[in-house]
Amino acid sequence: MTATGWLQILLLFAVVLVCAIPLGAYMARVFSGEKTWASIVLRPVETVFYKVAGVDPAKEQGWLAYVVGMLAFNCAGFVLLYAILRLQGVLPYNPQGFEGVTPHLAFNTAVSFVTNTNWQSYGGETTMSHFSQMAGLTVQNFLSAATGIALAVALVRAFGRSGMQTFGNFFVDMTRSVLYVLLPLAIVTGLAQVAMGTPQTFEASATVQTLEGSEQTLALGPVASQIAIKQLGTNGGGFYNANSAHPYENPSPVSNFLTIWQMLLVSTALVFAFGHMIGDRKQARAIVATMALLLVAGVAIAYYAESAGTPVLAAAGLDPTGGNMEGKEVRFGLAASALFAAVTTGLSDGAVNAMHGSFTPIGGMVPMFLIQLGEILPGGVGSGLYGILVMAIIAVFVAGLMVGRTPEYLGKKIEAKEVKMAVLAILILPTAILGFSAVASVLPVALAGLGNAGPHGLSEILYAYTSAAGNNGSAFGGLSANSPWWNTTLGLAMLLGRFAYIVPMMAIAGSLVAKTKLAASSGTFPTTGPLFVGLLAGIILILGGLQFFPALALGPLAEHVQMLGGKTF
Repeated sequence: MTATGWLQILLLFAVVLVCAIPLGAYMARVFSGEKTWASIVLRPVETVFYKVAGVDPAKEQGWLAYVVGMLAFNCAGFVLLYAILRLQGVLPYNPQGFEGVTPHLAFNTAVSFVTNTNWQSYGGETTMSHFSQMAGLTVQNFLSAATGIALAVALVRAFGRSGMQTFGNFFVDMTRSVLYVLLPLAIVTGLAQVAMGTPQTFEASATVQTLEGSEQTLALGPVASQIAIKQLGTNGGGFYNANSAHPYENPSPVSNFLTIWQMLLVSTALVFAFGHMIGDRKQARAIVATMALLLVAGVAIAYYAESAGTPVLAAAGLDPTGGNMEGKEVRFGLAASALFAAVTTGLSDGAVNAMHGSFTPIGGMVPMFLIQLGEILPGGVGSGLYGILVMAIIAVFVAGLMVGRTPEYLGKKIEAKEVKMAVLAILILPTAILGFSAVASVLPVALAGLGNAGPHGLSEILYAYTSAAGNNGSAFGGLSANSPWWNTTLGLAMLLGRFAYIVPMMAIAGSLVAKTKLAASSGTFPTTGPLFVGLLAGIILILGGLQFFPALALGPLAEHVQMLGGKTF
């Protein structure tokens, strides 16, 4: 590790904080229905959408109606995207002449983009037409991200309101998420991507002459517009198969810095918006501190592991001071690669600028474990915030057990119903990950897709279902997932990780909004100081460790021991 590397990392986090704080204040005003600088232009557009859709923006919903509206909208989005993918051979803007994709791949891809997972069992430049990329995948990048933001805003309102039955309207919250937040940011950052060399064209390809004098065909398309929302919405699905390691998606160290900044910006800003909306910014700072503590720890471990290199590379005569550069882009280096890997999995983004399967066993375990902690560091846009608030409910419940007092959080008593729903929500991830991984580890039809045997092969299986159920979308590498078994089971894991979590979380919101908000007393456990930050971080780590350590011990930890002995697969 070097001082320059750490300077890059710390500078990135500092820039994110500087930008997220004012953006959070702006988002709080947007979702509170207040006028903003964008209202003059966007309010008439917003009104037109409501009239066309038949939505009354003044009519609020209870938790069940909110969930039903969300599920219906996302179901319609799935059906439309599935149809686009199956019929892309007869739809316009298909200069490559691609045929419709297979039913199991269309199912996997449609589920993937609707759930904000963006797992890709295909190579974008060799499979998807421009129409599919734009009208299908890019549109869902906006809508799936907006869905997450809307759900988080609903839960925040449930904490902020007292003795009510409603907390907003899903269609209003989603519309404002797109119009006032995601779209303006995507336009600005998309233009920045174009300025840095990312293509934005309807042309299918360009033929260029190489330095050796031969010709090479380069795939082109509307790339920049998809890359902008891919990162802002923590979607992660790339236009190209190599994702953010491809020079057209991520041309330089400067674009890499912008890309990581985009990933972190909206999710972090939402936490600050949470502080504004409940009228207590200290609560937001405590949540941000917890997220930062665990995320920086993950970056440090990954950076250290990759900088240390491997005995096998050293034995092959490579300079050990260069660390483990296998699977990494030279233009980014170790620090930016480790930072990207930790951020994309601490978020539910899934973009990659290096192949995680080529990391050292410990370095590769870090992104896997960060997803398994619940995708809350700071998590996907919206999903990270409501995920860590569910963890906060568990944390104050544990604190209440220790002192023998009914727990409270943000002035709301946390009783049996909320705790049961919170536990149900956090059990979804391990059930989907470990259940599917256990079955896949013994079925020949699943094992046929592995690229490696032994512990590394288990890591490929475990990472795939971790990424799917965590709605992350990044791949470990080595696994050939474009088969009926993998596409179907990974799609089911995505659905469980997204919607099976949302229902109990929104049931918590419905219960909390009806409760009377209490004033803090001498017996109230403080949730703004270092003690709460430590407790919350401990609960997150303990839950992750208890649920996943046995599986990690058989995968990356066993491989690490073998690596120290000079054995590879």
